[in-house]
Amino acid sequence: MKSAFVVGDSISMHYGPYLEQYLQGWCGYSRKSDGDAALQSLGGTQSANGGDSSAVLTYLQAVRDVGKLTADTLLVNCGLHDIKTEPASGARQIPINLYGQNLTGIVEIASEMGVELIWIRTTPAVDEIHNKPGSTFHRFTADCAAYNAVADAVMAENGVPAIDLFGFTSRLGDDVFCDHVHFHPHIREKQAAYIAGWLQRHFALKH
Repeated sequence: MKSAFVVGDSISMHYGPYLEQYLQGWCGYSRKSDGDAALQSLGGTQSANGGDSSAVLTYLQAVRDVGKLTADTLLVNCGLHDIKTEPASGARQIPINLYGQNLTGIVEIASEMGVELIWIRTTPAVDEIHNKPGSTFHRFTADCAAYNAVADAVMAENGVPAIDLFGFTSRLGDDVFCDHVHFHPHIREKQAAYIAGWLQRHFALKH
């Protein structure tokens, strides 16, 4: 049976329980969690949330070093934290050039660990919904597109398949957000079903 390990932001944490249900019986499911050995080795500097690309890279380096990844497939997403923008300065949490470098590092680590990396494209952020008065940080639709484009290029160059969760979610209509960037439960379930269906087709084509 195949097995998948997920490292991603809160979007993946929200669709995760549904994804685990959809994978049951044909693909094992696990994810970055508060108690795992790699996270403990980092001294509590991270959480179960994957965070930005620098945090994901640091975490996967720790996973490699402790040798605790038993899955054969690694599902990774990072982007929403990277595009966090300080309203006064306009500075992004992770500049776009560093984002590309981090993703290249993630690809290299997955190769070193001998697991198949599958990238999940970052879900939408809508200016008018996200950037309300008083927001401590902003996100912009244009940045989401630009960072997704960088990820697309890195993954294509390295032959890494990508699940277009951005495109899928964008086609679900206007009333999808439960807050500034997260999704209603029924949208989370649809995202999980989409990912599970994609994986099922992908694994079938490889055999």
